[in-house]
Amino acid sequence: MMAEDDLSNYENRAIIRIGDTVHRPAQWWTPAVHELLRYLESVAFPYSPRVLGSDPEGREVLSFIEGESGGDSWTKIITDDGLVKFARLLREYHEAVRGFEPSPQSRWAYRTGAPASGEIMCHGDFGPWNVVWRGDDPVGIIDWDMALPAQPRYDVLYALQYSAPFCDDTMALEWNHFPSPPDRKRRIEVFTAAYGLEEAGDIVGDVAAMQRQVGAFVAHLADRGLQPQADWIAQGELAEVEKRATWTEQHRALFT
Repeated sequence: MMAEDDLSNYENRAIIRIGDTVHRPAQWWTPAVHELLRYLESVAFPYSPRVLGSDPEGREVLSFIEGESGGDSWTKIITDDGLVKFARLLREYHEAVRGFEPSPQSRWAYRTGAPASGEIMCHGDFGPWNVVWRGDDPVGIIDWDMALPAQPRYDVLYALQYSAPFCDDTMALEWNHFPSPPDRKRRIEVFTAAYGLEEAGDIVGDVAAMQRQVGAFVAHLADRGLQPQADWIAQGELAEVEKRATWTEQHRALFT
């Protein structure tokens, strides 16, 4: 008999582990995401889960990546060494996916079709919680549901939002688990250098724009009845998003 472990706290999003597999509810974007994951397997990208099919309940079945993720991953990127590995992992994924050409009919969570010129398939949710670690080394990237065609910079900005981080000191200490207020400007420099970002541009303004874009994405899913996004919107998430973006713009001196 195979053990089952609940891997999700979200209502209507029951994700379970059965042995060495993870069973997740399928959505309209699942076929496109499977195409992406199979491509990554074909180019021997070692950090993505493998597609194993579906179960009798219609859930997708993916390989389980053993290690620390979720809340346990936040502390992994506090050190410069962890931050560098986090950034290099993202760059390695971006390099691996550049040759991927999904069909024009591919349906993603937020868009339809293949990447336009200058775009790639971004992970779309590259936060610390979606990186699996063993000890001090990242060994996997999980939760590909929000993959979308976009400029690579989208993933970079999203990652910086949580790794700089773009939040006040109280949240950085309590939520991000920093032992003391972080030097955000220096951490941005460490991340962008490790990633190999050729042109930094207006990181602060672009992060604020990205935060608002994520809010629009949440609203897009809520409009389609998805949870937990529908509950988030009902509870005032868009107002909170605007507060975060405004805070980012008003505290430019912390980041530049």
